[in-house]
Amino acid sequence: MKFQQPIISIQALETILDDPNLILLDCSIDKVGKKLDDLNIELIPNSHFFDIEHRFSDSRSELPHTLVDEKTFTKEAQFLGINKDSVIVCYDRWGVYSSPRAWWMFKVMGFAEVYVLNGGIIAWKNANKNISKTYQIAENLGNFEAKLNENWLANVNDVLDAIEQPSIKIIDARSSVRFNAEVDEPRPGLRKGHIKNAGNIPFELVLEDEFYKSNDDLAIIFEKFNDKEELIFSCGSGITASILALANHQINQQQVIKIYDGSWAEWGKDEELPIE
Repeated sequence: MKFQQPIISIQALETILDDPNLILLDCSIDKVGKKLDDLNIELIPNSHFFDIEHRFSDSRSELPHTLVDEKTFTKEAQFLGINKDSVIVCYDRWGVYSSPRAWWMFKVMGFAEVYVLNGGIIAWKNANKNISKTYQIAENLGNFEAKLNENWLANVNDVLDAIEQPSIKIIDARSSVRFNAEVDEPRPGLRKGHIKNAGNIPFELVLEDEFYKSNDDLAIIFEKFNDKEELIFSCGSGITASILALANHQINQQQVIKIYDGSWAEWGKDEELPIE
């Protein structure tokens, strides 16, 4: 591996900027109620656009941000020039928001050398680095072929089975007021509450401004789950769950982590699924 941990700093990125296998991916998406300024785009030079909302989400699904199949992921990744021996660094323009989702998607699809830049473009600008205004277009198709690794993915049946298993913990990344059914869900038609027996770590708790907190701080946050063999992360639509999953993997790479891809968008609308 290029790096021992999946979250890397500007200083670490600088050590591989001349690596011909490096692929930089801007993985930005809009937040709920907040939109990016696409008229004044700021990028790390030589970045490609990893389009989570459209090319890398299943448009046929009724659920938001549903993972695409292997064939589609292969096609779109190759279009970005990604090869089997590429080294991928994901970032986003919020600092840390949607780049962990892209990181997880590559892990699910069997890619090892993928990392997330802590602080994203904000960290890059703070270091007074050059900014680009345009995306890179790959000159040739890559040769990467996706192979689904289900060890990173949970579906609704996996979550149902996990509810009563003491060795597995489901962790919800939504805010405490949503988790505790104190406010309505932002998506219409969804119940209030949370998955039965789930725990709650609002994703903001692992962040400090636009950056991940230190490894020591992250270790404290996840300490009470160290005895679990597996953690399943959920949220509203699979985006912020990935923020927690990456934070946990940064400090404990031995623990199995999965994202419940349907998350509350799926669980919250099915009256037969148990909630609290």
